[in-house]
Amino acid sequence: MKNNYINDMFGLEGKVAMVTGGDTGIGRAIANDLAKAGADLFIVTLAGNDTEEVRAEIESYGRKIEFYLTDLSIEENAQKSVEECIQAYGKIDILVNNAGTIYRAPILEGENEGWKKVIDINLSTVYYLSKEASKYMVKQGAGKIINIASMLSFQGGKFVPSYTASKHGVAGLTKSFANELADRNIQINAIAPGYIETANTAPIRADKGRNAEILGRIPANRWGKPNDLAATAVFLSSKASDYMNGHIIAVDGGWLVR
Repeated sequence: MKNNYINDMFGLEGKVAMVTGGDTGIGRAIANDLAKAGADLFIVTLAGNDTEEVRAEIESYGRKIEFYLTDLSIEENAQKSVEECIQAYGKIDILVNNAGTIYRAPILEGENEGWKKVIDINLSTVYYLSKEASKYMVKQGAGKIINIASMLSFQGGKFVPSYTASKHGVAGLTKSFANELADRNIQINAIAPGYIETANTAPIRADKGRNAEILGRIPANRWGKPNDLAATAVFLSSKASDYMNGHIIAVDGGWLVR
């Protein structure tokens, strides 16, 4: 009886999930857990990191996987990627807007091109993909969109104004899309990771002083790992979250409450 309940509420059998940046870091962990829960995967990536390893992982759970390599910062490519997912699987049930980048520089020294690149990838792409995916989800009568926000969706940060602005924007888009699409049975929520061990945070972790400062504020007393976020994505993709909309869920080891 218990297993039937878990499968009914949290299982993703027969669902198709499109994950941007799903070949590395947080995106890869999310893609793996979605597949474990039963979803087939459509991975959109620019670099194409370890695609064969990722394919082997997903297929080991008995799920299908397709890759699409493109630059999502270009509006036309974002639209095309959704179309390619539909062509491959006939539908899109879950969209995980995970792809992102960061540019670190003091505001007095930063280059405007760095600002533009981060805003294009971290924010505009979320808008383009959510808009296109929503068109199909409305026709299907259901859908889940999960955005990856940040601690800097709540805070100002330092030396990363473009990243901070983009992640505040992701939180705003999450709420805005939720207001428009909730009555279409489409749930849009976001996960705000705390300090997670990824390529983006490698420079901070390498700085002994900064690393100690961060650990000193995290009640869990450790950096998070990509896998710490993945189960939250499964929840937000599942029937269990059907009455959740517009939330920014912090998975941060307690960082925000310190």
